[in-house]
Order: sequence, then structure tokens, then C-alpha cells
Amino acid sequence: MNFSHSAPEGERLSKRVMQLRSCSRREAEQYIEGGFVRVDGTVVEEPQFRVKQQAVTMDAHASLLNLTPITLIINKPVGFSDGLEALPEERPAPSGRGGPVRRPVKKGPQNVRTLLTPAQHSAHDFSGVRVLKRHLMHLDASVPLEQAASGLVVFTQDFRTQRKLVEDMAFVEHELIIDVRGEVTPDDLRPIERAMRDERLRLPAFKISVGSATPERSKLRLAVKGAHPGLSAYLCEIGEFEILGLRRTRVGRVSLGELEEGGWRFLADGERF
Repeated sequence: MNFSHSAPEGERLSKRVMQLRSCSRREAEQYIEGGFVRVDGTVVEEPQFRVKQQAVTMDAHASLLNLTPITLIINKPVGFSDGLEALPEERPAPSGRGGPVRRPVKKGPQNVRTLLTPAQHSAHDFSGVRVLKRHLMHLDASVPLEQAASGLVVFTQDFRTQRKLVEDMAFVEHELIIDVRGEVTPDDLRPIERAMRDERLRLPAFKISVGSATPERSKLRLAVKGAHPGLSAYLCEIGEFEILGLRRTRVGRVSLGELEEGGWRFLADGERF
């Protein structure tokens, strides 16, 4: 009985790029993952892709200096977790089975990381960054948002951005919009304002105001430095308001803007938290 396996045809794309560019294997992989390599005119981002007689070309302006880490924001829908927990890693399939196998997923809310796909890339992204597979890998998250809320969640590959969000968390202002039932007036907020001054409650400093109000519902604006999951619900309990919806619209100087629920976009040059 013959158990021999035929060798795969062609050669790895990374090997062909090494020859074209006279570079190391790691550099060749970075060029490919950076979207600088085309096979018969089509961008291929997998270094292990095998080529035979196809035409392999490099972007004339290809430079590893352009492979900067990215930061993106997503408008998390209600009911999703905030992505602070990574997705289960894929592991090779057992012998005789096709395709990778994911580790069993814990029961609970769906992770917002599952929405970080090219299909969910927003039309409201005006950064000019071309989406690559590497952009959706190795993303850190550190700004919590409760499951019952929607709104802005941050993911980054940039250690400097991650460090700022972690180390300066207590100094970065978050803005949340709280939809409550009924018409709320500024006088209705006085119990909440008294609670903020009550040292026994040890509440963080915050500003709360009425954004708009109708007999059916009102929008309250809450600004507080740092992420404080549960604070909105606690304040509304003090004010005896029924929450209809909660959305984080801003972290620092970065706003949600017109980003649709479930959509994500890159941070543009000049945007800073």
C-alpha cells in the first residue's frame, strides 16, 4: 500500500517575492501581508499561496515603512460583549478532517469581535486606508462597555494607543446618551446631582444634563472620565428614570459620528483620544 503524498505544485509566493525583491523571507511575508503583491493582477495577502507560471508583481511604491499599526472603532450593538475577551483560537483539524477547528465557545453574549470583518466595514470610513486581512488581526481592546449598551468600542494594534487608553483611562472623558421614558426637566436631575456631592457614595465626578425631552422620552447626556460600567443604571435608579437605551458616543476626542450600528471604521490621521 502506498502512503506517499505528492508534493504541492509550484512554490510559495513568499519565495517568489524573495527572489524579486532580494529580501529575507520575513520581509517578503510583510510585503505580501501589506497588500503590495499581485498575482496576475490580483492582490494576494497569503505568503503561503502557491504560484507556478503566474505573473507576480510588486507595487512600485511598496515600503515596509508604510506598515503602520492601525486603530479602529466599532459601533457595538446591544447584546454583544465589548471584545475585551479574545475570540477562541483556531487549531489545526485532526488528521483526516478538513479545515481548522475552533475551540468550544463559552455560552454567553456574542463577542463584538465577530463583527470585525470586511463586510462590516462602514461606508462612513473616510480615512483612505485600504482594508487588509492583517488589519483585523492582533487587535487589543481595553475600554469596557456593558452588554446592555451600544456605542463606541476601540480596537488597536498600536501599543502607544493601547497604553494611553489603559494608563490614562481616568483622564479620558466618555460621553454617553441615556434614553429614558417620559419627559425629564433639569429639576428632575437634582437627586442625581446631590448624590454626586455625597462623599459616602464615592461616585466619580460627572456632568449630566437633559439633551432633549418629549412627553414620551428624554435624552440625558452623561460625561464622565473613565469607563464606569453600571454608573448610568445607578444614576437612573437614583433619579427614578426608566432606561430605554444607552449608547456611548465619544471616548476622548473621538466620536461615533455617523457610524452605523455594527459597522466599524479606521481612525484617520490626526484623530487622537
